[in-house]
Amino acid sequence: PCLTWLCSPFAEKTGKVLGEFCRCYQEQYGVALFNSVRYEIEGNGGPQAQLLHRKVPLEDHVIFSGNLFQYIEENKKWRNRFCVVPHNYGLVLYENKLAYERELPPRVLVNSAGYKVLTSVDQYLELVNNSLPGVTPKSGQSPIVKCPTDFPLILWHPYARHYYFCVMTGKEQEKWRAVFQDCVRHCNNGISEDSKVEAPAFTDAIRMYRQSKEQYGTWDMLCGNETQVLSNLVMEELLPELRSTIGPRLKGKAQERQRTWIQISDAVYRMVYEQTKAQYDATMAKCEQERPQMESTIRTDMDQIITSKEHLASKIRAFVLPKAEICVRNHVQPYISSILEALMTPTSQGFAEVREVFFKEVTDMNMNIVNEGGLEKLVEYMEKLSHLAFHPVKMQSCYEKMDQLKLEGLQQRFDVSSTSVFKQRAQIHMRQQMDDAVYTFETLLHQELGKLQGKDDLCKSIQRILERVLKKYDYDSSTVRKKFFREALLQITIPFLLKKLAPTCKGELAKFQELIFEDFASFILVENTYEEVVLQSVMKDIMQAVKEAAVQRKHNLYRDSMVMHNSDPNLHLLGEGIPIDWGEEYSGQPEAEPDTDKRRRAKQVVSVIQDDEGLLPYEVGTEALLQPSSPEPRELEESDPGAEPSSLGRVEVIREALHSTAASPVLASPVPDVPARASVQHSAPASPRPRADGPAEAPVPPATPASPTPGAEPPSPSPGTTCHQPSDQETGEEVAPPGSECSPPQPPGTTESREGVQTEF
Repeated sequence: PCLTWLCSPFAEKTGKVLGEFCRCYQEQYGVALFNSVRYEIEGNGGPQAQLLHRKVPLEDHVIFSGNLFQYIEENKKWRNRFCVVPHNYGLVLYENKLAYERELPPRVLVNSAGYKVLTSVDQYLELVNNSLPGVTPKSGQSPIVKCPTDFPLILWHPYARHYYFCVMTGKEQEKWRAVFQDCVRHCNNGISEDSKVEAPAFTDAIRMYRQSKEQYGTWDMLCGNETQVLSNLVMEELLPELRSTIGPRLKGKAQERQRTWIQISDAVYRMVYEQTKAQYDATMAKCEQERPQMESTIRTDMDQIITSKEHLASKIRAFVLPKAEICVRNHVQPYISSILEALMTPTSQGFAEVREVFFKEVTDMNMNIVNEGGLEKLVEYMEKLSHLAFHPVKMQSCYEKMDQLKLEGLQQRFDVSSTSVFKQRAQIHMRQQMDDAVYTFETLLHQELGKLQGKDDLCKSIQRILERVLKKYDYDSSTVRKKFFREALLQITIPFLLKKLAPTCKGELAKFQELIFEDFASFILVENTYEEVVLQSVMKDIMQAVKEAAVQRKHNLYRDSMVMHNSDPNLHLLGEGIPIDWGEEYSGQPEAEPDTDKRRRAKQVVSVIQDDEGLLPYEVGTEALLQPSSPEPRELEESDPGAEPSSLGRVEVIREALHSTAASPVLASPVPDVPARASVQHSAPASPRPRADGPAEAPVPPATPASPTPGAEPPSPSPGTTCHQPSDQETGEEVAPPGSECSPPQPPGTTESREGVQTEF
């Protein structure tokens, strides 16, 4: 009833916000299309990347799977869940591992875009208390959620539903935290960079809309795909009114009011999402329909459009540039070097750590080949190495370097609400550079294998190829970092300048509209041209600052005058070939596996923390926690860093071994022990996965009854057994008889159709 009462006024306001945004998007679409066509005609003069780029990095792979405990809010119990993270980084929660292996529908699908990963209940309670001012539990009262262990993992979202998990040990918590953060990082980056028209038009429309509301600076909720970002934009405007409307009407204790508020916010977010998706899709379809005619006009009148735009820019420049230069000189220029230094230190440390992790993994592999030898061992190690960039735990040391990024003092001056935007962007660059380095290494090594004679030749080739790849990595990482620094400085300074100049300049822009020919009005906007003039006023200082920073050796940047010539002219042709599958190519099994067997042997980037489900399951309905006698979780491929020689020492050991007549067994070094193929099932078509257009998650019909007792594997039900079906009130999730464990196992592919799985939330 509450939502029905809310629906009409908030739907009306949502429609108004979306209408304004869609008009802005249509304007920006024409500008983005013009820029795309012009870029295509004029070409790109930037430096060419030396490393190869993998097109489909994680096809048919599972990132991670394992058991953890989820708090079910409806019955206030903790239940065991088997969590699978497929290649699209969605969180898929099953009743247990058996349900996953039988291909039964999952309980919940979570798209983690916009979420924060918390490892402390106190952190969570602070965010909840701030979300609804004036409603704080009194001291001594029970909090909104109580964790039965000391190792919680909470997914918090400002508008959508929250998720509560916990594990048994600190090691598990750290590894799950790394996995969850990787999911959030990937899902936040939901706007495809391959789109040269739609993506720029969308982000520019978001920025222009927020600036029209006097909201400048970075925005934390630019997370997820276009529909999710737009839903966040609408919720940002609805939330104050929603809070003032609902807050005074909430009844009960503080914890109950907080819980009710979270549920109402989530429900409103769902309604906003549905309305947003429908309206945005209609706008997209309209733009796509008009695109052929617009593109034809652009290609026909390109020279006239460019001339008209330059004439407009010259008039705006004469009016704006003197004021902008004064503003830059007084308020921006003195702080550019400080901002750049704050950005460069953690970023350069992170990329240096990427280099070190890659070097260590290849060197360890080489040491073990020296000791053990054989192509089979190389294949085993290369299968692990090929997905190093997507290993959340091994990459965590690289990502953590960006946590040091702080813009103290500068953050308030330049209206930077949070540094998370820059942290996540740099971390995505790190992952991409790691994968490019690994892919280049395995491509070159694969090319060399047919020419090698014996183990010594193999080890020498690995060392030689490693050195070549590291040189290419140093050049590419320098190019990527310099571009990142320039973009970050512009993201920080341009909104600040626009805000400063708005009182004296923005009101005068309307008079320049008459300078644009009506035929070209779809491709030239006064507001965009004004921003370009402001950008030019500060760009020279930013370029100079980055150029001077490249001279400092501590950041390991190449100077702009340093151009690395392509020493491998045929390398990029190799990258266009068929992807290398080390296991299939060198396994000696010519016959192809059936699809069902491939599912059961799905490769996993990270091994399962708890492989035996019977060791962990328990449920807690009271404050007392049933402590299962489970062994320590299996380690995730990390060897003891204290037991390994330094990087330089490892190289010397290899070189000595290559020149010796016999390899000594003392050279053996602990190698990450990851099963090349996990025992879990996975298949891209058949495994349920969150749609790219879904905001958070959808409760899905349960696959099996409640978790079994600790220490016991769930028995397979006999055909005549009557199975207890949990009610909606008991679990808060829909029940579908066909998906119950008492039903016969579904044949492979029954969950292939998306129609049977709700994936919107």
